[in-house]
Amino acid sequence: MTPNATTLMKTVEQLGYRVTVGDVAAKAGLNINLAQQGLLVLASDAGANLQVSESGEIAYIFPKNFRAVLRNKDWKMRWQETLNRVWQFLFYLIRISFGIFLIISILLIVAAIIVIFVALNSKENGGSRNSRSSSYGGLRFIFVPRFWYVSDIFWLMNPRANYSTCQQKRYRQRQVARSSQEEQMGFLESVFSFLFGEGDPNYDLEERRWQEIGAVIKQNNGAVIAEQVTPYFEKLDRAALEDESYMLPVLAHFNGYPEVSEQGELIYYFPELQVTAKQATLPKPEKYLQEKPWRFSSATQEQLTLAGGLGCVNIVGGLFLMFLLTENPALVAEIGFLAWMNSISWLLLGYGALFLLIPVVRYFWIKGKNQVINQRNNERAKYFKQLKNASQQIQQKLAYAKQFAKQNILENKDLAYTTETDLLDQNLQQVDKIDEEWRRRLEGDN
Repeated sequence: MTPNATTLMKTVEQLGYRVTVGDVAAKAGLNINLAQQGLLVLASDAGANLQVSESGEIAYIFPKNFRAVLRNKDWKMRWQETLNRVWQFLFYLIRISFGIFLIISILLIVAAIIVIFVALNSKENGGSRNSRSSSYGGLRFIFVPRFWYVSDIFWLMNPRANYSTCQQKRYRQRQVARSSQEEQMGFLESVFSFLFGEGDPNYDLEERRWQEIGAVIKQNNGAVIAEQVTPYFEKLDRAALEDESYMLPVLAHFNGYPEVSEQGELIYYFPELQVTAKQATLPKPEKYLQEKPWRFSSATQEQLTLAGGLGCVNIVGGLFLMFLLTENPALVAEIGFLAWMNSISWLLLGYGALFLLIPVVRYFWIKGKNQVINQRNNERAKYFKQLKNASQQIQQKLAYAKQFAKQNILENKDLAYTTETDLLDQNLQQVDKIDEEWRRRLEGDN
């Protein structure tokens, strides 16, 4: 399988299983040579059929179950799919581990504080460790309100716990009003999102760039001017805008050719993108390439508030526990659990500090990052406005480009050969066509 096999398979499915190299290259934004090589390998492995027109253009017809065919033939593909499922499960465990560690940290801190107060309260009541009622009564009075229990930490983890019945009803209505396609993450996943967000929203920027350029070329029937492509680039200096050097990568990517008008103006046409397997309504490209702004988190506001609140509880509880451990060294030496907590207290406190520090630093980093993204988007928008308010020179270039614009649709009547049927059957089917061709040639000779 080729490195771009996944992209190629997805593109073939999106295009309806009958494609040309130009269709795939423009849709997926792939280099035309890589698309051609990849299609040949994919067609060979999947048992696809080829249709060749009289002009030598090729269309590839893939069976609709070609993924299953490849899966049965290629053990690497099966192994890759298995690894992807395993990695998704492992990444899910990594995501929820931060929330689990936060809860465990809080529970350990609360348990250690309770042990300290129970021990202190027992000593104050004559050292009777069996006096359960006085111990718990003193604990309630000193440490927590009368009706608060350790199990209530799970109550705090419910974002709807403090809501009244009417508020809960409104909350459920808001949740139902959300898009049914948007899967709301659980609390444990929201902790990871609170800490690290959801990653770079523009990880596929280069892929999107070439997809949009390919769509623009397709929409203009394979012939464009530089100003139509400019809104999909950034950081273009004056020299590049004047000599149109930024079009060289586009020509290399899609096997294009420049053409000079009598007035010395350049247009660019792409013969291989002018060949298509079928007439189709093309998706309209974006006006200009827009980078997506970074989001702090995709968790709900309630989840973020809860995660931040528990982070504060963790660090405040950790500081209070360290104070108690420092003030009661005898208890630490006497009780093994407290000795163990004393050894890991710095770890818990460090986790609590990072738990709050990382989101704060990330918030200001995202703010600066989005300012730069907005500047680049505004620059591309400016290029699009210049194209929209076309000057007379740009209008002349557009008119000249239309002379090279065309669309070659590979229809069955134009086919010279196909692997779908035997060559003998094809010759029999084309007897009338061959006779007509010979008759036309004889009449021409006479």
